[in-house]
Amino acid sequence: MARSLGLAAYLAFARRQPPRLAEIDCPRPKGAVIWLHSTDPTRARTLAKLGLRLAAQRANTHVLMTTPNNVPLTQTLPDGVVWQPCPPESPADIAVFLAHWQPEIMIWLGSSIRPALIDAVRTRNIPSMMLEVHRPKLDQKRRWGPEPIRGTLSRFNTIFAQDEATAIRLRKLLGDFSKVEVSGTLMEEAPALPVRDSDLEELRRCLAGRPVWLAARLQPEELDTVLNAYRAVLRLSFRMLLVVVPDNPSSARAMRETIDQEGWRVADWDNGDFPGENTQILFAETPDELGLWYRIAPISFVGSSLISGAGGRDPLEPAALGSAILYGPSVRRYLGSYTRLANVGAARIVKDADSLVAALMFLTAPDQVAAMAHAGWQVVSDSAAVSDQVIEHAHVLMDTQEEPT
Repeated sequence: MARSLGLAAYLAFARRQPPRLAEIDCPRPKGAVIWLHSTDPTRARTLAKLGLRLAAQRANTHVLMTTPNNVPLTQTLPDGVVWQPCPPESPADIAVFLAHWQPEIMIWLGSSIRPALIDAVRTRNIPSMMLEVHRPKLDQKRRWGPEPIRGTLSRFNTIFAQDEATAIRLRKLLGDFSKVEVSGTLMEEAPALPVRDSDLEELRRCLAGRPVWLAARLQPEELDTVLNAYRAVLRLSFRMLLVVVPDNPSSARAMRETIDQEGWRVADWDNGDFPGENTQILFAETPDELGLWYRIAPISFVGSSLISGAGGRDPLEPAALGSAILYGPSVRRYLGSYTRLANVGAARIVKDADSLVAALMFLTAPDQVAAMAHAGWQVVSDSAAVSDQVIEHAHVLMDTQEEPT
Protein backbone atom coordinates (compact mmCIF):
# COMPACT_ATOMS: atom_id res chain seq x y z
CA MET A 1 0.00 0.00 0.00
CA ALA A 2 1.42 3.37 -1.01
CA ARG A 3 2.00 5.90 1.76
CA SER A 4 -0.40 8.85 1.96
CA LEU A 5 0.76 12.38 1.23
CA GLY A 6 0.42 13.28 4.90
CA LEU A 7 2.54 10.36 6.04
CA ALA A 8 5.16 10.99 3.33
CA ALA A 9 5.46 14.63 4.42
CA TYR A 10 5.78 13.59 8.05
CA LEU A 11 8.53 11.09 7.25
CA ALA A 12 10.44 13.76 5.33
CA PHE A 13 10.23 15.96 8.42
CA ALA A 14 11.29 13.09 10.70
CA ARG A 15 14.40 12.37 8.62
CA ARG A 16 15.73 15.80 9.55
CA GLN A 17 15.64 14.99 13.26
CA PRO A 18 19.10 14.38 14.75
CA PRO A 19 19.69 10.80 16.00
CA ARG A 20 19.99 10.34 19.76
CA LEU A 21 20.05 6.56 20.22
CA ALA A 22 23.60 5.36 19.55
CA GLU A 23 23.15 1.87 20.98
CA ILE A 24 20.97 -0.15 23.35
CA ASP A 25 22.59 -1.44 26.53
CA CYS A 26 19.82 -3.86 27.49
CA PRO A 27 20.57 -7.31 26.01
CA ARG A 28 18.00 -8.99 23.80
CA PRO A 29 16.84 -12.38 25.10
CA LYS A 30 17.27 -15.38 22.84
CA GLY A 31 14.14 -16.44 21.03
CA ALA A 32 11.13 -14.49 19.79
CA VAL A 33 10.20 -11.07 21.22
CA ILE A 34 6.67 -9.71 21.55
CA TRP A 35 6.86 -5.92 21.60
CA LEU A 36 4.18 -4.06 23.54
CA HIS A 37 3.80 -0.29 23.57
CA SER A 38 1.46 1.54 25.94
CA THR A 39 0.93 5.20 25.09
CA ASP A 40 -0.33 5.70 28.65
CA PRO A 41 2.23 4.45 31.21
CA THR A 42 -0.55 3.79 33.73
CA ARG A 43 -1.90 1.06 31.42
CA ALA A 44 1.47 -0.66 31.01
CA ARG A 45 0.82 -3.36 33.60
CA THR A 46 -2.48 -4.30 31.99
CA LEU A 47 -0.85 -4.66 28.59
CA ALA A 48 2.12 -6.52 30.09
CA LYS A 49 -0.14 -9.22 31.52
CA LEU A 50 -1.70 -9.77 28.11
CA GLY A 51 1.76 -10.03 26.58
CA LEU A 52 2.90 -12.58 29.14
CA ARG A 53 -0.16 -14.69 28.50
CA LEU A 54 0.49 -14.58 24.76
CA ALA A 55 4.19 -15.40 25.25
CA ALA A 56 3.32 -18.38 27.44
CA GLN A 57 1.42 -19.89 24.52
CA ARG A 58 4.44 -19.74 22.18
CA ALA A 59 7.73 -21.53 22.68
CA ASN A 60 10.79 -19.53 23.75
CA THR A 61 9.04 -16.15 23.52
CA HIS A 62 9.76 -13.04 25.59
CA VAL A 63 8.00 -9.72 26.28
CA LEU A 64 9.38 -6.22 25.67
CA MET A 65 7.40 -3.23 26.96
CA THR A 66 7.93 0.38 25.86
CA THR A 67 6.28 3.56 27.07
CA PRO A 68 6.75 7.20 25.96
CA ASN A 69 10.30 8.33 26.61
CA ASN A 70 9.21 11.64 28.14
CA VAL A 71 6.89 10.17 30.80
CA PRO A 72 8.22 8.17 33.79
CA LEU A 73 6.96 4.64 34.33
CA THR A 74 5.36 4.59 37.78
CA GLN A 75 3.99 1.03 37.75
CA THR A 76 5.78 -2.14 38.73
CA LEU A 77 5.67 -4.48 35.76
CA PRO A 78 5.22 -8.25 36.22
CA ASP A 79 8.29 -10.47 36.34
CA GLY A 80 9.44 -11.54 32.90
CA VAL A 81 8.79 -8.21 31.18
CA VAL A 82 11.71 -6.13 29.86
CA TRP A 83 11.02 -2.38 29.88
CA GLN A 84 12.59 0.19 27.57
CA PRO A 85 11.69 3.78 26.64
CA CYS A 86 10.15 4.15 23.19
CA PRO A 87 12.70 5.37 20.63
CA PRO A 88 12.45 8.92 19.27
CA GLU A 89 10.88 9.60 15.87
CA SER A 90 14.25 9.86 14.15
CA PRO A 91 14.44 7.08 11.50
CA ALA A 92 18.04 6.43 12.53
CA ASP A 93 17.01 5.85 16.14
CA ILE A 94 14.11 3.66 15.07
CA ALA A 95 16.46 1.57 12.92
CA VAL A 96 18.80 1.00 15.89
CA PHE A 97 15.85 -0.02 18.08
CA LEU A 98 14.31 -2.45 15.58
CA ALA A 99 17.63 -3.97 14.57
CA HIS A 100 18.42 -4.69 18.22
CA TRP A 101 15.08 -6.10 19.37
CA GLN A 102 13.83 -7.70 16.12
CA PRO A 103 10.26 -8.11 17.43
CA GLU A 104 7.96 -10.77 16.03
CA ILE A 105 4.91 -8.54 16.53
CA MET A 106 4.06 -5.05 17.81
CA ILE A 107 0.93 -4.53 19.94
CA TRP A 108 0.13 -0.84 20.42
CA LEU A 109 -2.26 0.25 23.19
CA GLY A 110 -3.86 3.69 22.98
CA SER A 111 -4.85 6.30 20.43
CA SER A 112 -1.62 8.36 20.38
CA ILE A 113 0.43 7.40 17.32
CA ARG A 114 4.08 7.70 16.26
CA PRO A 115 3.98 7.78 12.41
CA ALA A 116 7.70 7.24 11.69
CA LEU A 117 7.96 4.32 14.11
CA ILE A 118 4.75 2.65 12.94
CA ASP A 119 5.70 3.05 9.27
CA ALA A 120 9.12 1.50 9.94
CA VAL A 121 7.47 -1.48 11.62
CA ARG A 122 5.28 -2.12 8.57
CA THR A 123 8.18 -1.61 6.14
CA ARG A 124 10.16 -4.30 8.00
CA ASN A 125 7.27 -6.77 7.73
CA ILE A 126 6.59 -6.81 11.47
CA PRO A 127 2.87 -7.50 12.01
CA SER A 128 1.16 -4.92 14.20
CA MET A 129 -2.06 -4.39 16.12
CA MET A 130 -3.56 -1.26 17.64
CA LEU A 131 -5.83 -1.62 20.66
CA GLU A 132 -8.40 0.68 22.25
CA VAL A 133 -8.57 3.19 19.44
CA HIS A 134 -11.03 6.00 20.12
CA ARG A 135 -9.87 9.32 18.67
CA PRO A 136 -6.46 8.83 17.03
CA LYS A 137 -3.99 11.66 17.54
CA LEU A 138 -0.30 12.36 17.05
CA ASP A 139 1.96 11.59 19.97
CA GLN A 140 3.99 14.72 19.19
CA LYS A 141 2.94 18.18 18.00
CA ARG A 142 3.54 19.06 14.35
CA ARG A 143 4.04 22.53 12.99
CA TRP A 144 3.29 22.02 9.31
CA GLY A 145 2.20 19.64 6.56
CA PRO A 146 -0.92 17.55 5.91
CA GLU A 147 -2.25 15.27 8.64
CA PRO A 148 -0.53 11.82 8.68
CA ILE A 149 -3.12 10.07 10.87
CA ARG A 150 -5.02 8.25 8.12
CA GLY A 151 -1.82 7.07 6.44
CA THR A 152 -0.36 5.93 9.75
CA LEU A 153 -3.43 3.95 10.80
CA SER A 154 -3.39 2.18 7.45
CA ARG A 155 0.04 0.76 8.30
CA PHE A 156 -1.40 -1.41 11.10
CA ASN A 157 -2.50 -4.91 10.17
CA THR A 158 -5.44 -4.78 12.57
CA ILE A 159 -7.12 -2.03 14.58
CA PHE A 160 -9.37 -2.83 17.54
CA ALA A 161 -11.85 -0.05 18.28
CA GLN A 162 -13.37 0.41 21.72
CA ASP A 163 -16.95 0.54 20.44
CA GLU A 164 -19.01 0.16 17.29
CA ALA A 165 -19.34 3.92 16.72
CA THR A 166 -15.55 4.30 16.68
CA ALA A 167 -15.24 1.30 14.37
CA ILE A 168 -17.65 2.89 11.88
CA ARG A 169 -15.65 6.14 11.87
CA LEU A 170 -12.38 4.29 11.35
CA ARG A 171 -13.76 2.18 8.51
CA LYS A 172 -14.94 5.31 6.74
CA LEU A 173 -11.58 7.00 7.34
CA LEU A 174 -9.56 4.06 6.05
CA GLY A 175 -11.98 2.78 3.43
CA ASP A 176 -11.22 -0.73 4.69
CA PHE A 177 -13.82 -2.75 6.57
CA SER A 178 -11.59 -5.80 7.09
CA LYS A 179 -8.88 -3.96 9.06
CA VAL A 180 -11.10 -2.68 11.91
CA GLU A 181 -12.71 -4.82 14.63
CA VAL A 182 -14.54 -4.02 17.87
CA SER A 183 -13.05 -5.43 21.06
CA GLY A 184 -13.94 -3.17 23.98
CA THR A 185 -11.54 -2.07 26.68
CA LEU A 186 -8.52 -4.18 27.61
CA MET A 187 -8.57 -4.86 31.33
CA GLU A 188 -6.06 -6.46 33.64
CA GLU A 189 -6.53 -10.18 34.06
CA ALA A 190 -6.08 -12.43 37.06
CA PRO A 191 -5.76 -16.14 36.32
CA ALA A 192 -7.49 -18.30 38.94
CA LEU A 193 -5.01 -19.09 41.70
CA PRO A 194 -4.33 -22.83 42.12
CA VAL A 195 -5.69 -24.97 44.92
CA ARG A 196 -5.13 -28.47 46.26
CA ASP A 197 -8.52 -30.12 45.83
CA SER A 198 -8.09 -32.42 48.82
CA ASP A 199 -7.50 -29.46 51.16
CA LEU A 200 -10.48 -27.61 49.73
CA GLU A 201 -12.85 -30.57 50.17
CA GLU A 202 -11.64 -31.39 53.68
CA LEU A 203 -11.81 -27.78 54.82
CA ARG A 204 -15.35 -27.38 53.48
CA ARG A 205 -16.43 -30.50 55.37
CA CYS A 206 -14.74 -29.21 58.50
CA LEU A 207 -16.47 -25.83 58.33
CA ALA A 208 -19.90 -27.35 57.57
CA GLY A 209 -21.51 -24.12 56.45
CA ARG A 210 -19.89 -21.95 59.12
CA PRO A 211 -19.59 -18.25 58.08
CA VAL A 212 -16.04 -17.29 57.09
CA TRP A 213 -14.26 -14.09 56.17
CA LEU A 214 -10.68 -13.62 55.08
CA ALA A 215 -8.17 -10.90 55.90
CA ALA A 216 -5.61 -11.43 53.12
CA ARG A 217 -2.17 -9.93 52.60
CA LEU A 218 -2.25 -8.03 55.89
CA GLN A 219 0.45 -5.64 56.96
CA PRO A 220 1.27 -5.75 60.72
CA GLU A 221 -0.15 -2.22 61.14
CA GLU A 222 -3.53 -3.43 59.85
CA LEU A 223 -3.95 -6.33 62.25
CA ASP A 224 -5.45 -4.32 65.14
CA THR A 225 -8.12 -2.85 62.87
CA VAL A 226 -9.07 -6.31 61.63
CA LEU A 227 -9.17 -7.84 65.12
CA ASN A 228 -11.21 -4.95 66.55
CA ALA A 229 -13.72 -5.29 63.75
CA TYR A 230 -13.90 -9.06 64.22
CA ARG A 231 -14.48 -8.66 67.94
CA ALA A 232 -17.48 -6.44 67.24
CA VAL A 233 -18.88 -8.76 64.57
CA LEU A 234 -18.70 -11.79 66.88
CA ARG A 235 -21.30 -10.20 69.17
CA LEU A 236 -23.85 -10.65 66.40
CA SER A 237 -22.39 -13.60 64.49
CA PHE A 238 -20.62 -15.69 67.13
CA ARG A 239 -19.83 -18.66 64.80
CA MET A 240 -17.98 -16.58 62.23
CA LEU A 241 -14.39 -17.70 61.51
CA LEU A 242 -11.62 -15.29 60.53
CA VAL A 243 -8.76 -16.46 58.31
CA VAL A 244 -5.64 -14.27 58.64
CA VAL A 245 -2.91 -14.30 55.97
CA PRO A 246 0.06 -11.88 56.29
CA ASP A 247 1.34 -10.20 53.15
CA ASN A 248 4.91 -11.08 54.01
CA PRO A 249 5.91 -14.31 55.82
CA SER A 250 8.54 -12.34 57.72
CA SER A 251 5.69 -10.60 59.58
CA ALA A 252 3.91 -13.83 60.50
CA ARG A 253 5.63 -14.49 63.84
CA ALA A 254 4.96 -11.02 65.25
CA MET A 255 1.36 -11.05 64.04
CA ARG A 256 0.76 -14.47 65.55
CA GLU A 257 2.19 -13.28 68.88
CA THR A 258 -0.23 -10.33 68.86
CA ILE A 259 -3.15 -12.66 68.23
CA ASP A 260 -2.06 -15.03 71.00
CA GLN A 261 -1.55 -12.18 73.49
CA GLU A 262 -5.15 -11.06 72.94
CA GLY A 263 -6.41 -14.52 73.84
CA TRP A 264 -7.95 -15.60 70.56
CA ARG A 265 -8.55 -19.30 69.94
CA VAL A 266 -6.28 -20.07 66.97
CA ALA A 267 -5.68 -22.94 64.56
CA ASP A 268 -2.28 -22.86 62.85
CA TRP A 269 -2.70 -24.01 59.25
CA ASP A 270 1.02 -24.41 58.62
CA ASN A 271 1.25 -26.84 61.55
CA GLY A 272 -1.51 -28.98 60.06
CA ASP A 273 -4.36 -27.64 62.22
CA PHE A 274 -7.93 -27.60 60.95
CA PRO A 275 -10.41 -25.25 62.64
CA GLY A 276 -12.60 -26.77 65.34
CA GLU A 277 -16.06 -25.62 66.36
CA ASN A 278 -14.54 -23.24 68.94
CA THR A 279 -11.72 -21.91 66.72
CA GLN A 280 -12.00 -18.16 66.12
CA ILE A 281 -8.98 -17.52 63.88
CA LEU A 282 -7.32 -19.75 61.31
CA PHE A 283 -3.79 -18.42 60.80
CA ALA A 284 -1.75 -19.10 57.63
CA GLU A 285 1.81 -17.79 57.59
CA THR A 286 2.24 -17.24 53.86
CA PRO A 287 0.09 -16.09 50.92
CA ASP A 288 1.06 -19.21 48.95
CA GLU A 289 -2.39 -20.77 49.39
CA LEU A 290 -4.60 -17.78 48.70
CA GLY A 291 -6.26 -19.87 45.99
CA LEU A 292 -7.67 -21.97 48.83
CA TRP A 293 -8.68 -19.09 51.09
CA TYR A 294 -10.41 -17.07 48.37
CA ARG A 295 -12.48 -20.15 47.51
CA ILE A 296 -13.38 -20.79 51.15
CA ALA A 297 -14.22 -17.22 52.17
CA PRO A 298 -17.32 -15.55 50.67
CA ILE A 299 -15.92 -12.21 51.93
CA SER A 300 -12.30 -11.08 51.54
CA PHE A 301 -10.74 -7.99 53.02
CA VAL A 302 -7.72 -7.39 50.77
CA GLY A 303 -5.06 -5.84 52.97
CA SER A 304 -1.99 -3.70 52.36
CA SER A 305 -4.65 -1.07 51.69
CA LEU A 306 -5.42 0.61 55.03
CA ILE A 307 -1.96 2.12 55.43
CA SER A 308 -0.18 4.46 53.04
CA GLY A 309 2.81 3.18 51.14
CA ALA A 310 1.87 -0.47 50.63
CA GLY A 311 -0.12 0.38 47.49
CA GLY A 312 -2.77 -2.35 47.73
CA ARG A 313 -2.83 -5.88 46.34
CA ASP A 314 -4.54 -7.40 43.31
CA PRO A 315 -8.36 -7.52 43.84
CA LEU A 316 -8.97 -9.54 40.69
CA GLU A 317 -7.57 -12.64 42.40
CA PRO A 318 -10.47 -12.92 44.88
CA ALA A 319 -12.96 -11.67 42.27
CA ALA A 320 -12.00 -14.51 39.94
CA LEU A 321 -12.75 -17.03 42.70
CA GLY A 322 -16.14 -15.70 43.79
CA SER A 323 -15.26 -13.69 46.89
CA ALA A 324 -16.85 -10.31 47.67
CA ILE A 325 -14.14 -7.70 48.21
CA LEU A 326 -13.53 -5.15 50.96
CA TYR A 327 -10.49 -2.87 50.77
CA GLY A 328 -8.89 0.23 52.24
CA PRO A 329 -8.26 3.59 50.53
CA SER A 330 -4.53 3.11 49.74
CA VAL A 331 -4.65 1.02 46.56
CA ARG A 332 -2.54 3.14 44.22
CA ARG A 333 -0.91 0.17 42.47
CA TYR A 334 -4.26 -1.38 41.51
CA LEU A 335 -6.50 1.67 41.41
CA GLY A 336 -7.94 0.82 37.98
CA SER A 337 -8.98 -2.67 39.03
CA TYR A 338 -10.55 -1.50 42.29
CA THR A 339 -12.42 1.25 40.48
CA ARG A 340 -13.87 -1.20 37.95
CA LEU A 341 -14.98 -3.55 40.69
CA ALA A 342 -16.41 -0.80 42.88
CA ASN A 343 -18.33 0.71 39.96
CA VAL A 344 -20.29 -2.53 39.46
CA GLY A 345 -20.78 -3.19 43.17
CA ALA A 346 -18.22 -5.99 43.46
CA ALA A 347 -15.97 -4.19 45.95
CA ARG A 348 -16.62 -1.87 48.90
CA ILE A 349 -14.15 0.52 50.49
CA VAL A 350 -13.59 0.66 54.25
CA LYS A 351 -11.48 3.13 56.20
CA ASP A 352 -11.34 1.87 59.79
CA ALA A 353 -12.66 -0.77 62.16
CA ASP A 354 -16.14 0.79 62.34
CA SER A 355 -16.63 0.87 58.57
CA LEU A 356 -15.21 -2.66 58.30
CA VAL A 357 -17.77 -3.85 60.87
CA ALA A 358 -20.57 -2.14 58.94
CA ALA A 359 -19.48 -3.78 55.70
CA LEU A 360 -19.21 -7.23 57.29
CA MET A 361 -22.65 -6.93 58.86
CA PHE A 362 -24.13 -5.80 55.54
CA LEU A 363 -22.64 -8.89 53.93
CA THR A 364 -24.05 -11.32 56.45
CA ALA A 365 -27.07 -11.39 54.12
CA PRO A 366 -26.35 -14.20 51.60
CA ASP A 367 -28.04 -12.35 48.75
CA GLN A 368 -25.75 -9.34 49.20
CA VAL A 369 -22.63 -11.50 49.17
CA ALA A 370 -23.86 -13.39 46.11
CA ALA A 371 -24.60 -10.16 44.23
CA MET A 372 -21.12 -8.76 44.92
CA ALA A 373 -19.41 -12.03 44.02
CA HIS A 374 -21.34 -12.34 40.75
CA ALA A 375 -20.52 -8.74 39.79
CA GLY A 376 -16.83 -9.40 40.41
CA TRP A 377 -16.88 -12.61 38.40
CA GLN A 378 -18.53 -10.75 35.52
CA VAL A 379 -15.74 -8.15 35.48
CA VAL A 380 -13.12 -10.90 35.33
CA SER A 381 -15.08 -12.74 32.62
CA ASP A 382 -15.39 -9.59 30.48
CA SER A 383 -11.65 -8.96 30.87
CA ALA A 384 -10.84 -12.45 29.65
CA ALA A 385 -13.13 -12.12 26.61
CA VAL A 386 -11.28 -9.04 25.30
CA SER A 387 -7.87 -10.60 25.94
CA ASP A 388 -8.93 -13.85 24.26
CA GLN A 389 -9.95 -11.95 21.14
CA VAL A 390 -6.69 -10.00 20.95
CA ILE A 391 -4.47 -13.02 21.66
CA GLU A 392 -6.21 -15.18 19.08
CA HIS A 393 -5.69 -12.51 16.42
CA ALA A 394 -2.06 -12.02 17.45
CA HIS A 395 -1.38 -15.73 16.88
CA VAL A 396 -2.85 -15.46 13.39
CA LEU A 397 -0.71 -12.43 12.52
CA MET A 398 2.49 -14.05 13.79
CA ASP A 399 1.81 -17.29 11.97
CA THR A 400 0.85 -15.68 8.65
CA GLN A 401 3.05 -12.66 8.08
CA GLU A 402 2.40 -10.58 4.97
CA GLU A 403 4.94 -9.59 2.34
CA PRO A 404 6.88 -6.35 3.04
CA THR A 405 5.27 -3.14 1.78
